[in-house]
Amino acid sequence: MSFKLSTKEVVGVAIGAALFGVLMVYGGITVFTNTKLSSAYVIPVIIGALFGPIPAALVGLIGNFFADFLGGWGYWIDWSVGNFFACFFIGSLQLYGARIKRGIFTTKHALIFSIVSILGIGVSFGLITPLLTLLLFSGEVTITFSQAFAAVISNATVVLVVGIPLLFGLSKRYESQSNLIEED
Repeated sequence: MSFKLSTKEVVGVAIGAALFGVLMVYGGITVFTNTKLSSAYVIPVIIGALFGPIPAALVGLIGNFFADFLGGWGYWIDWSVGNFFACFFIGSLQLYGARIKRGIFTTKHALIFSIVSILGIGVSFGLITPLLTLLLFSGEVTITFSQAFAAVISNATVVLVVGIPLLFGLSKRYESQSNLIEED
């Protein structure tokens, strides 16, 4: 099985990763040690809506590497891997029927998006990232899991509070450009 990204997807990932990285460093409010309420999480919502879960996941992975470089923090592979998985779940809209570019995003899709995103962020930053931190860097357990908890709450908040209205807006924009009508 081979996997290929189209030219549009490659460009979307590149621009998305750059924006994600910049917003991780400069577009947030510190909520705990090295953890921010970051506007960066709007980017995988958009990339996922337009291109799917793999491009969204790549935005999280590459964008986190870029943020580490830009912020001068050193490379934190544990958080990059966490962002990869979190952004995959955030961008998985197409897997449960949402078709933003065809104007299809309903209340049911918003509910599924909420559940999938919260679970994905929870597993990514509540389990994968802290376990990798402990294994790779021998991080202090209390701080590691406190950072993880802060990341889950802050990232889920941005994804839900900003992401859902954004998805409805994008869907409406694309719907108005097409003659497609959703049938029940």
